Amino acid sequence: MNDTMEPTKSIYKILIHAPIDKVWSELVRTNSPRPFFFGSVCKTPGAELNVGAPFRMESPNGKYASVVGEVLEFQPPHRYAHTFKFTNLEDPPCRVTYELKEVAGGTEFTLISEGFVPGSKTQKSMESGGKFIAENFKAYMETGRATFGGRMILGMISLMTPFSPAKCKIENWPFGKTGTEK
Repeated sequence: MNDTMEPTKSIYKILIHAPIDKVWSELVRTNSPRPFFFGSVCKTPGAELNVGAPFRMESPNGKYASVVGEVLEFQPPHRYAHTFKFTNLEDPPCRVTYELKEVAGGTEFTLISEGFVPGSKTQKSMESGGKFIAENFKAYMETGRATFGGRMILGMISLMTPFSPAKCKIENWPFGKTGTEK
């Protein structure tokens, strides 16, 4: 936590041994579970993500929303940014940016989380989640599956999903609801 209580930033960078177009395609895929996004399915009202589009991360059974947001930037195959709000927390939304850069040997993947309240539950979740996403995205792109630890966490998540808080039920999070409404 910083002394000024200003919103903070976390950055995770990793080299993925795969072509940038393939990495981009997997990053923005909708309508199928993504092991690097904790087994969630990214859903949007349209067929694809684009600037201004609302989205939510849903459980594979479609009964719960874990994250809601709106696409802020969409520049294939290099940059994708969106707001990010955990549905189970009262913290305000923050911002997540994914940057892809073609480099020798593959694609440099950078995940930037910023604008969360220092010391908040969102910050704590984003910091551990950022590492999980980066490591498991790399593993998934290079091997077709998450890391061993990632697979164990995904198994635990699937067992715990039925016990998600009622406030996370999908009917409480229609597309476009950001959690900042009064």
